[in-house]
Amino acid sequence: MSLGIGGGGLGLVAIVVLVLLNSGVFGGDFDVRNVPNLGGGAPGSGDPEADGKLVDFMSFVLDDAQGFWSDSFRESGRSYERAELVIFTGATNSGCGGATSDIGPHYCPADQRMYLDLDFFKELRNRFDAPGDFAQAYVLAHEIAHHVQNELGISDDVRRSQQEDPERANELSVRLELQADCFAGVWAFTTYERSLLESGDLEEGLAAAAAIGDDRIQRETTGRIDRESWTHGSSEQRVRWFKRGYEDGDPNDCDTFSVESL
Repeated sequence: MSLGIGGGGLGLVAIVVLVLLNSGVFGGDFDVRNVPNLGGGAPGSGDPEADGKLVDFMSFVLDDAQGFWSDSFRESGRSYERAELVIFTGATNSGCGGATSDIGPHYCPADQRMYLDLDFFKELRNRFDAPGDFAQAYVLAHEIAHHVQNELGISDDVRRSQQEDPERANELSVRLELQADCFAGVWAFTTYERSLLESGDLEEGLAAAAAIGDDRIQRETTGRIDRESWTHGSSEQRVRWFKRGYEDGDPNDCDTFSVESL
């Protein structure tokens, strides 16, 4: 399956510093809800200054990643409609029936928005042992990738296939999620090309991908692994497809639906 979209001096920390100098100035595709006294401490800690820095960093990643996808679509004669990021704490309304901290980061195709609870990054750091700014960037890049899939019609195709063949529903979900990991890796490749990555950044992203594999989460929560119930893929699969996108730098190499083995 050809997706038909293009592939693709200043350190990441320096970029973030520039963003912080413009703190509080967000684009029209950025929405902050229920985050008191945004301005230090740890991301998602309730520290206003730390939360403010994290919001600024997410604003940068959102604009940078969507700028890449917009350019890629345009080069292939397509139009890309930018998604909106909603950062919140606790709970908020969404087009998919509401967003809470229990759900975790997710994309809602009904309103074309990504929902991200600030406290998730505290959990990512403490529970999953995946700290770092590029771990956070990976999480958002993955959700943006779901919007890309929606724009390309891939998500609709998967939903139809799941309805037609319910026995393959989980497998198709895994393939969709791994493709999103690969797309996130493609964007990460562009940051490397532009010399935005610093030493250790890629490892942070890979650690985050491994931390939220179905097998690892099942092992930690139930003590057993049930492959048939996976919806996102194993740690090894998520790392491998993220690395594939990063190493190839071409979204057309992220076709998880035509390969026999993931």
